[in-house]
Amino acid sequence: MTQASFVVLEDRGVLAVSGADRRGFLQGLVSNDTEKITAENAVYAALLTAQGKYLHDFIMIEPDGPENGETIWLDGEAARLADLKRRLSIYRLRAKVALDAKPDLAVAAVFGDGALAALGLPATEGAARRFGDGVALVDPRLAGLGARCVMPRARIVSALTAAGLNEADFVAYDRHRLSLGIPDGSRDLVVDKSILLEAGFDELHGVDWRKGCYIGQELTARTKYRGLIKKRLFPVRIAGATPASGAILNLDGHEAGEMRSASGNIGLALLRLASVDTLAREGNPAKIVAVTPDWMRLDPD
Repeated sequence: MTQASFVVLEDRGVLAVSGADRRGFLQGLVSNDTEKITAENAVYAALLTAQGKYLHDFIMIEPDGPENGETIWLDGEAARLADLKRRLSIYRLRAKVALDAKPDLAVAAVFGDGALAALGLPATEGAARRFGDGVALVDPRLAGLGARCVMPRARIVSALTAAGLNEADFVAYDRHRLSLGIPDGSRDLVVDKSILLEAGFDELHGVDWRKGCYIGQELTARTKYRGLIKKRLFPVRIAGATPASGAILNLDGHEAGEMRSASGNIGLALLRLASVDTLAREGNPAKIVAVTPDWMRLDPD
């Protein structure tokens, strides 16, 4: 692990869901329980199609302080924030909610040795606290990934530097993420095609199995309880040229999986579970070694 650092994630943006009905409105739509969202706890979730396929994923944050009013921030992909707003707006109907992009807010990732301590956070997924005029939180997917900070764009760099953190480049954080096997939105999941459980959303705290109905809930539950997962997104070590995202990975003339995001000699690949043991053998023809991260559960409960 490297020294505690931060990087402002220019590919992330914030959509504010505000109003008296904000929690109930989201509860009927997303994969996690919005009742878990507090000023002290952030939650990871996804929006799915009616067929249980991936559309968007985001971190749901409740900012502290009266200046923020009745608001839940969605930390999502900046380039797709307008689409997220459009899709949520379809279901607004008479709900007392407003959906507003917040371009004045920025999202930073904080990672490395001492990252959580620098922000006064415990090593507990989702733990959150006020940080200046924003929020600092442990990444709700995996504490080992580090923390996130959401605050006004004009002050985020100075605030994190004042906390004793060094500014890094995106590549350093991306390689850290890849080494842990954490997907990065539509870089690693295919919109309208990917299944949450193939990408680890169960182990990464992105699905609540006890909440009420939400869009795509029935098919997501069926996938889990009938053991229908045949592929998983794995971190991989790459020898030689890095395959392009979307490249088909072949082994002994048979399709073994598909490459997703990568940086240099590490990446993520969606692999057939039957192929993983073969891919993991040193010197295999694909020159790709699959790694099973500590958080991943391959055996059914």
